[in-house]
Amino acid sequence: MLQAPPASPGMPEDEIDTPALLIDLDAFEANLDTMASRLAGSGTRLRAHAKTHKSPLIAHLQIARGAVGQCVQKVSEAEILAWGGVRDILVSNEVVGAAKLARLAALARIATISVCVDDATQVAALARAAAQAGVRLGVLVEIDVGAARCGVRPGPDAVALARLIAASPHLRFGGLQAYHGSAQHLRSPAQRQFAIAAAADGTRRTVEQLRQQGLDCPIVGGAGTGTFELEAASGVYTEIQAGSYIFMDADYARNLDAAGQPVGLFRHALFVLSTVMSTAQPNVAVLDAGHKAVAVDSGLPVVWARPDLHYVGASDEHGKLEFADPAASPALGTKLRLIPGHCDPTVDRYDWYVGVRAGRVECLWPVAARGGLS
Repeated sequence: MLQAPPASPGMPEDEIDTPALLIDLDAFEANLDTMASRLAGSGTRLRAHAKTHKSPLIAHLQIARGAVGQCVQKVSEAEILAWGGVRDILVSNEVVGAAKLARLAALARIATISVCVDDATQVAALARAAAQAGVRLGVLVEIDVGAARCGVRPGPDAVALARLIAASPHLRFGGLQAYHGSAQHLRSPAQRQFAIAAAADGTRRTVEQLRQQGLDCPIVGGAGTGTFELEAASGVYTEIQAGSYIFMDADYARNLDAAGQPVGLFRHALFVLSTVMSTAQPNVAVLDAGHKAVAVDSGLPVVWARPDLHYVGASDEHGKLEFADPAASPALGTKLRLIPGHCDPTVDRYDWYVGVRAGRVECLWPVAARGGLS
């Protein structure tokens, strides 16, 4: 059920009802512009990943800065974006099941829709769905470039699937999906460089083998916030699928540069605003933001601008803070910003973004694809 907005435009930040999902608009806009400038002139396009933001409005802000379209992981996310006017969408994932495939094919009547496969059975099912809908679907072959999750092996296995796609009158071979997800969170630049060099090598060999079979790759996609500059510089990737760069989170902030410092390319723009609801225990404060308010799969949140406060544990409705100096104790009712450990699943807990600038609410944006699991 859609929840009432926790704020209204013009309201001071301290009056926002909590827990609430905040976007610092200055930092958010700076992140949009930084990515656009970093890719400008690289020959690599941005196809930003909407699994992070789940918002057609944010998608259009990215497209206005040069993104060619959006990625999603689920058909339900693609539906929300297409109905919201996004006209080029890649489901950067496999889709299985007749009902989902029928929904996906129907979207191809209003947008350019592509999807990934790693099995011949998926190709046949997609062809049936496209034929029944009277559309033609773009299909990318996903190759495993190191994540050991989805994808066929680079080389002949990928070529065989690509030829099967190209032979179908209802499908269009769109290229390769070559995303190395686990490389995004390797902490040292040397680790990230090694992982992406191997991914790019296998991808490059597969592209060449496809060309030898007369198959071009309009899209060679992958990369994320942690490695996008490496893929962009590789000469093989044509599209970058970064998502978290718009918000950043505590886990991405742990990635280091060559000097051993946080990379710092993008700013923290997404926060969970919380309220101190108890100070009954010594050296402890309790927030109204626990598991149901902030994702902890990639680590506990960090208290923004308060290094003296440590978020040390979460239960369903409570977040426990500890501090060494009693003088650091926040007063009952104090509002604190939390930087989520993982932005994507945190966003999916909320119906609304509250956009703030200079301490006041400027806008409210719906998290339109919240809960899109199918």
